[in-house]
Amino acid sequence: MRIVRIGVDTGGTFTDFVISENGRLSTKKLPSTPDDPSRAILEGLREYLEAGPGLVLIHGTTVATNALLERKGSKIALVTTKGFEDILSIGRQTRRLLYSLKGEPRIPLVQRDLCFGIAERTTADGTVERTPPPSAVRTLARTLVRRGVEAAAVSFINAYADGTNEEAVAAELERRGLLVCVSSRLLPEYREYERTSTTAVNAFLMPVLDRYLESLEGGLDKASLFIMQSNEGYISPRKARKEPIRTALSGPAGGVVGSLELARAAGFPEFISFDMGGTSTDVSLVDGDIRRTNENTVGDFPIRLPIIDIHSVGAGGGSIAHIDSGGSLRVGPRSAGADPGPACYGRGEDPTVTDADLVLGRIDPDYFLGGRMVIEPERSRAAIGRLAVRIRKTTLETAQGIVDIANANMEKAIRVISLERGFDPREFALLSFGGAGGMHAADLAASLRMKAVLAPQNAGVLSAFGLLLADSIKDYSRSVLKTVEKADPAVLERGFQEMEKRGRRDLAEDGFALQAMFFERSVDLRYLGQSYEINVPFPPGGFKSLAEEFHRLHEKTYAYRHARGVVEIVTLRVKARGAAGKIRLRKIPPRPGASAGDAARKIQAIHYRGRAHKGPVYDRSRLSPGLRFDGPALVVDEGSTTFLPPGFALRVDGYHNLIIRKKE
Repeated sequence: MRIVRIGVDTGGTFTDFVISENGRLSTKKLPSTPDDPSRAILEGLREYLEAGPGLVLIHGTTVATNALLERKGSKIALVTTKGFEDILSIGRQTRRLLYSLKGEPRIPLVQRDLCFGIAERTTADGTVERTPPPSAVRTLARTLVRRGVEAAAVSFINAYADGTNEEAVAAELERRGLLVCVSSRLLPEYREYERTSTTAVNAFLMPVLDRYLESLEGGLDKASLFIMQSNEGYISPRKARKEPIRTALSGPAGGVVGSLELARAAGFPEFISFDMGGTSTDVSLVDGDIRRTNENTVGDFPIRLPIIDIHSVGAGGGSIAHIDSGGSLRVGPRSAGADPGPACYGRGEDPTVTDADLVLGRIDPDYFLGGRMVIEPERSRAAIGRLAVRIRKTTLETAQGIVDIANANMEKAIRVISLERGFDPREFALLSFGGAGGMHAADLAASLRMKAVLAPQNAGVLSAFGLLLADSIKDYSRSVLKTVEKADPAVLERGFQEMEKRGRRDLAEDGFALQAMFFERSVDLRYLGQSYEINVPFPPGGFKSLAEEFHRLHEKTYAYRHARGVVEIVTLRVKARGAAGKIRLRKIPPRPGASAGDAARKIQAIHYRGRAHKGPVYDRSRLSPGLRFDGPALVVDEGSTTFLPPGFALRVDGYHNLIIRKKE
């Protein structure tokens, strides 16, 4: 039977497709349809759906992220222990603006009049002291239905130790037809605020993703669908409906997965991924392997689930340039998106970063999206010209200013995930992708004095390519809160085994054989009295080696160790992986006698730092591995453009990556 695997990444501006059929890859890029993202997907898949069964679709989606950022979710209720109804409003003592005299109030997802307390109590050791009164639970269920609540978050104090009371309430609410998220199922960990926040966010998104997947699956017929998570693996639609919060940032996660495979093959195991799309830029540091974190914030909401450590900023090709109240030029975070899009699309008037790149000659107007999309440079010049008049600059100076401001915003993001994490960006390469990444990567790498820029083939659809490389991944956790000296190794081992048993069951439901299942154990540890912990991979020496391994990692992270300090085990973790089939990267042999001139399409005017240049525009598909040339130049393919500034040199490697370095 014909098997076609397709990775589909829905972005704010474009929907990207990478198709793997009989070992051959092809790509496609369509404008996104923000009102219903499934329309662009089904349009792009039409020819494959008509060909019959055998289609496997792995989908990275922004539906959950956008619903959360825009607060366009569902009407939800919070059911918690009596006396804790204000937990989401109180939150933590941390403040976003530390020195502001007017602190912004926290606005929870749940209306205060929809936060209900139930008389119940479970102690920290898991003892159920008081069960919820059945009559009160039935009354609550009737109230929620009458108030038009779509989903409920059930989060009781100490439910991480025993979720019996939560399950009793959830059963009655589900019987009444409500969607229910139970904290002890989703996140059996202590820290009641983060657990409750994560549970509430998940409940908020459940109806949203359920409606979206129903629309998408309705058009897929017999195709197999999987949804990318933010933890570098995919899950089934059934699991995504129950835990939609795991899909937030799933598109950027696919980009990091794809970057790792390409960077390793190219000889750059330590790199920073730089994904610049139409709406935002996502950066992530890879120090030989993908870094994950459990401490996340999406919008204003703490999310305590494993996620790739990605930092996002509102700077993309569609970011709108404007003059603020003080008369200064600003770029973003508001974006023109796919509709109306940049001024050059012919539907809008707002000047964007893409318009600035076009005015400066960093885009070939005759080959946008491989020549399939007509753009209008004169509209870009007019839009930026209107800004230029207001700040008393020329159009070219204003365009350069827009690019410089966007670059400064993105450079700050790279500093956050490198210097602020204790890493020196000079020891890393910059792997650029996304439709706009290649036009800004060289300047960013030079400013941070990074090793090189790696611009992979099909950079404009790399996130979709990464989806095809992803495995099925399930994360499980269990809080312990015992010191290493007092913890019973047999009890801890039993906890690991129970989580691995759940992993085998869940992976089997997704169709994985036992030999394709792999498990990674880790432990969250801290010095007794500390507020936060370090995740430590479970050492080969077992529980006896835990403390020493923690001392070593603590010293590596914070530059000191407390050798006599008491080490506390906070949480046990298991990462279950179902290994999917991989795409093999193949080297491309050089073409004898090939020269860069063979790939030149035209000569184009390029403006850089106030000086006018003439540079060739190269067709990437005609560049042979081994070729070298200097800037200024453009390298174009159907999905992206790479800008080589003056003073930079480019080499094409055996995987058709572009390796860019600043000349000495």
